[in-house]
Amino acid sequence: MWMQCNKGDMTAAPSGDGVLVPESDSAKSLTCVRSLGSRGIRTIVAAEDPSRSPAAASRYCDETVTVPSPHENLLAYKNALQSFAARDDVATIIPNREEDAFVLARYRSEFAAHVAPVWPSFEALAVAQDGFALAEAAAEAGIRVPETQLFDDVTDWDRELILKARYAVLTDAYADFLGPTECEGQIPPRQHSPGDPPDRQEVLDHMLGHVPVVQEYVPIGTEYSVRALYDEGEAVMTSVRRQDRGMSYAGGASVFRQLVENPELEALARRLLDHLEWHGLATVQFIEEAGTGAYWLLEINPRTWTSIPCDVRAGADYPYAVWQLAVGDREGIDPTHEVGFATHLLYGEVKYLTSVLTKEYPNVDRPTFGRSVWEVLASVYTHPNFDYLTGDDPRPFLRAIRNQVAEAR
Repeated sequence: MWMQCNKGDMTAAPSGDGVLVPESDSAKSLTCVRSLGSRGIRTIVAAEDPSRSPAAASRYCDETVTVPSPHENLLAYKNALQSFAARDDVATIIPNREEDAFVLARYRSEFAAHVAPVWPSFEALAVAQDGFALAEAAAEAGIRVPETQLFDDVTDWDRELILKARYAVLTDAYADFLGPTECEGQIPPRQHSPGDPPDRQEVLDHMLGHVPVVQEYVPIGTEYSVRALYDEGEAVMTSVRRQDRGMSYAGGASVFRQLVENPELEALARRLLDHLEWHGLATVQFIEEAGTGAYWLLEINPRTWTSIPCDVRAGADYPYAVWQLAVGDREGIDPTHEVGFATHLLYGEVKYLTSVLTKEYPNVDRPTFGRSVWEVLASVYTHPNFDYLTGDDPRPFLRAIRNQVAEAR
């Protein structure tokens, strides 16, 4: 079923040029809606609960459609997206979550019968979503990656290690103990200090039944990501983000970040995506090793990214460029953007300060609260740009705050 949402002031694009935007419960979907809707392109937000969706509250949202949760029934979610893709007014779908990327790539031919598939092949996606296969592919491409083993192959536990879910999303394509309707989302990693091997069954329980990967620990440094849009193995647009502050003082999702120039990192990311013959959106994440400055690959995200508001507001308008590829206007894509532009996730800044007050992390020194408050306030003053809050479209910010308050109760 679908229902009408508030309309923006722009005239809608011609029939067949609209974009289906799955809700991601973050500013990713909202940014897509603002980018496209402000240009008069029809935006259709697909959400499990439209009343909670910040993107659906935007003045640039033309319509919302209700879809089931992929975690309750993955095939039902796929079928719902496909039914809306079959409409005459939809040109493409923008993947905002790992689950979106998975169903779009795995059932690529079914979706391609209706819309332009601006996302990777399943062969490429399966490498990006598999931490072990990705490490092998990175080594083949000459990219530095932390030593990566399957849990059962590790013999030396007398060092600092990270236990990670092998797959970005657990489905029957990756875990044979799951059925085709089952889907498990992200599983938090675990840090292992030098000592005895962890209990295997306890690890498998935490990892929801699958054997994880184990990576050597890289001393924490600055985190970067290279964002890219590819067209059949060729880069169309790229940008580089430096993370200046995460959700906690130990890191996590970025809450203050800015676009920078880093030709070395851009070349590394392109080499890997070229190797995978990529198509569509990707963000390739690296960490700069503390003390050495060496760059180590962390992961590839085959979708939009949490800090995409920074790119779009700096001029690297990835959602619009995806639409341009979908409608055959690659030559019209403008890859230029402003370097040094920075944005904040405001409630993330609050969580960062809370972590300084209440959290303890191994191998990370906790900063003083006073200094942390000063750094947050100074950066907000210098860069007053925010993921949700904008002067011309305030309702998504209010809805996001309402959601955060409800979750905190």
